Amino acid sequence: MTRARQALGAAGEDLAAAWYESRGYEVLARNWRCRDGELDLVLRRGPTIVFCEVKARSSLAFGSPLEAVTPRKCRRIRRLAAAWLDQAGRGAPELRFDVAAVLDGHVEVVEAAF
Repeated sequence: MTRARQALGAAGEDLAAAWYESRGYEVLARNWRCRDGELDLVLRRGPTIVFCEVKARSSLAFGSPLEAVTPRKCRRIRRLAAAWLDQAGRGAPELRFDVAAVLDGHVEVVEAAF
């Protein structure tokens, strides 16, 4: 991955985290990694833990950010979420899987995307 793409991804994650924090969410983890992959954001508000996949784009030339979250990617995020919950020793009455699309500094969050 090029430095420009890494910077775009990091900026997108910063914007998405700020979006959630402005709505009362607490960031529990950013870029959490295990051998199977990475979770972009893990957040909590009340009893709900949210696992958010962030997709940032500088243009629509390669499609919208939301189109980049495939069924395969959703399955992987669910497995990673289970690993995070196990490692963190947390249970949650409610889990939610969101996607945050970032395009030109604008954040669009699809709650309960999958």
